[in-house]
Amino acid sequence: MFVSTALVFVTDLAARLLGNRLFRQHFHLLLSAAVLFGPALSLWVSPHSVFARKSHFLYRLFLRSGWGWTCIFVGSFIFLFSFSIRRSLSVSVRHLSRLAVAGGLWIGFCKLLDLLENATGSCYETLNAGPEVSNGQPLLVLREGESRSECLRAGMSWRGYEVSEDVFLLCLCCLLLAEETAVFGPYLSLGGVSDAPLRILFLFCVLLLGLWIFLLLCLLAYFPQFPTQLLGGALGCLSWRALYQGWYRLEPNWFCPGRPGQGLLNSKTSTSQEEDLLNHNHHN
Repeated sequence: MFVSTALVFVTDLAARLLGNRLFRQHFHLLLSAAVLFGPALSLWVSPHSVFARKSHFLYRLFLRSGWGWTCIFVGSFIFLFSFSIRRSLSVSVRHLSRLAVAGGLWIGFCKLLDLLENATGSCYETLNAGPEVSNGQPLLVLREGESRSECLRAGMSWRGYEVSEDVFLLCLCCLLLAEETAVFGPYLSLGGVSDAPLRILFLFCVLLLGLWIFLLLCLLAYFPQFPTQLLGGALGCLSWRALYQGWYRLEPNWFCPGRPGQGLLNSKTSTSQEEDLLNHNHHN
């Protein structure tokens, strides 16, 4: 009984926060400010912290599979939320297609960024036994004619024009999580039925959002890389704006999945009221 009451209290509180108009209007600005000023945290963090090692289990377990974790929890929440309301597999698949579009966009950008790094980079060999420059770093000798894959296989380093894919992914996942879970608050305010499995999935999504924000701050504080991280954050925010503030605002049809919650809340209210709620929670 206590666990059930605590679950309802915590999820109601989180749903009100994520569905709050001020939060929805300013979350992307807060995330942008974190990416812009986050590297300044490196002045206060300890280089001997456990989070200063990229071998930390949080980086290995979650960061390297960030999109997979996001798809598992957000996809489960979207499916259960939409199917429990409409009992329609086609409606659930339509809402799930937003994840497929975002995933395709992320993979496409990663491929383009990889091509950019290959086209603009060069291979360098480290002279470990040679003389050192004044700042204590070993000399690097340019190796011409080496491809990126050959260079890395030979144990050498590749230097090219980079955009932080980790920051790009974390920013995109944070904004996606905030968008997809924001509809739960209006649904509860309309008296929607929410069983324990749906609330647990929602809570997992909220915890995942908190974890992504924490890992983003860790990357910015312990591994600052300017301007690659700034470019990655900008690319993530632009991707979110193009999808959730652009394409998904069109009427749902065969080429547009629509906004989160569109076609679901009208089971509790009229279509015009549903539009008001969606506009209220997706307003910039």
